[in-house]
Amino acid sequence: MGRILAIDYGRKKSGIAVTDPLKIIANGLTTVPSHELFEFVEKYMQQEEVEMIVVGYPKQTTGEESESMKYIQPFVNRLTNKYPQLPVTWVDERFTSKIAFQAMIDGGLKKKARQNKAMVDKVSATIILQTYMEQIR
Repeated sequence: MGRILAIDYGRKKSGIAVTDPLKIIANGLTTVPSHELFEFVEKYMQQEEVEMIVVGYPKQTTGEESESMKYIQPFVNRLTNKYPQLPVTWVDERFTSKIAFQAMIDGGLKKKARQNKAMVDKVSATIILQTYMEQIR
């Protein structure tokens, strides 16, 4: 059984989350520089079976596409060309950064740790993945 890999794509850094092999739990994995993302995904897929990729779909509060789609769409196009056998699914990521930040507060992380953008990106990817998993249940 393969895992689901989630990506919270950013211009500089991207948060990565994965499910367990049974697809029960979403876990934050890491944050990688976006220019190294394909290399990371390639290495990860050599070690673990991935059956699907979920990508955060940035929308404005009005429901319209966010300005950042002009950076994310080319990434997703390249991803689907490189891995045509893997389905790639979009998940609305509105408010994930705010939810991630609040989850970090609720989890007792100190202010210094919450200021770590890489941590927020990883938690955001986990929330995107958890959202997807809840949608398919």
